[in-house]
Amino acid sequence: MEKLLRLSLVCFAVVACAAPAFAQPGEADVVVAEETSSTLLNKLGASVGAGLILIGAGLGIGRIGGQAVEGISRQPEAAGNIQTAMIIAAALIEGATFFALIICIIS
Repeated sequence: MEKLLRLSLVCFAVVACAAPAFAQPGEADVVVAEETSSTLLNKLGASVGAGLILIGAGLGIGRIGGQAVEGISRQPEAAGNIQTAMIIAAALIEGATFFALIICIIS
């Protein structure tokens, strides 16, 4: 739980530090002025959603890999079956992650 809290604080700090960069004057001000606040909120929501998706996928695949290595170390004769199941599960997680990222990019 403490790791999740630290990760959340780091993500918040990165987002908070990036905000002054948007305040810089430049040529893009004309384009930003034409966009409505709801469009900007949609983009912010999509980027936060994509970040959460990637964090969840990383944690899931990391846990699968760790548990697979632990299972293989306890029962080396089942290594082939464990590796096959691990690859299938990781592929399913990556597929769901890719689908969710596309949905975030489209919206």
